[in-house]
Amino acid sequence: MPEVLSPFVYWAQTESNLTLKVDLKDVKNPDVQLENKKLQFGAQGYGARGLNKYAFTLDFHSAIDPEESHYKVYDRNVDFTLKKKESGWWPRITGMPQKPAWLKIDFDRWKSEEDVEDDDESRDIMEDYPNMYNKLEKEELGYKRDSIEGAYEAVGGPMKFCQLMQFLEVMHPMFGYTKGGFVVPMLQVLGRNIILFCMIDAEPRMHTKPVIFYLFLIWSIVELVRNVHDDVTYV
Repeated sequence: MPEVLSPFVYWAQTESNLTLKVDLKDVKNPDVQLENKKLQFGAQGYGARGLNKYAFTLDFHSAIDPEESHYKVYDRNVDFTLKKKESGWWPRITGMPQKPAWLKIDFDRWKSEEDVEDDDESRDIMEDYPNMYNKLEKEELGYKRDSIEGAYEAVGGPMKFCQLMQFLEVMHPMFGYTKGGFVVPMLQVLGRNIILFCMIDAEPRMHTKPVIFYLFLIWSIVELVRNVHDDVTYV
């Protein structure tokens, strides 16, 4: 019996609707069964595992209106627009807290449009519902984006101090306090300080780049491994 796989499904919501995007290409005649609190889907198509039979069952957190809901098959995906029976923001799409691995949040669609003082204004859920968005983002990605973007603000000062203190590694062999040459440590310390002070600290636009977080992380891991190696070597 051939294996039935689950496609990636991306979901988003507004106050009155749910949207689902099934990541399958070239779907023909999908088998869709939509109930008040359940969606069953099956189809042949090109997904993450190539051309296969894909299927999934989704038990909703709250009821929807099947009569007012619909779906449309496109060349690259299948889109569902599901009408909520009662307007309101759901804390999650599934009835159970555990989310299937194939179910993802569609951040590109996670927006609502409401009339504000008779003037159409596009509103972003990150501003309207920041706590809900942050919770969902952390659940989906495993971390919050602002925790990475704020790396320089959080540890930039201590990192600059540590990098300046590393000039001691150059001075110690120069004055004979330790054995070994000073050229290699000098190149390493100078290189890091040029990057830190001339390329990052002097350019405010770099302070919130995710690369700063990963750069500091790599430097810290390198120093941790190097110090452990030196301790073991000299014992």
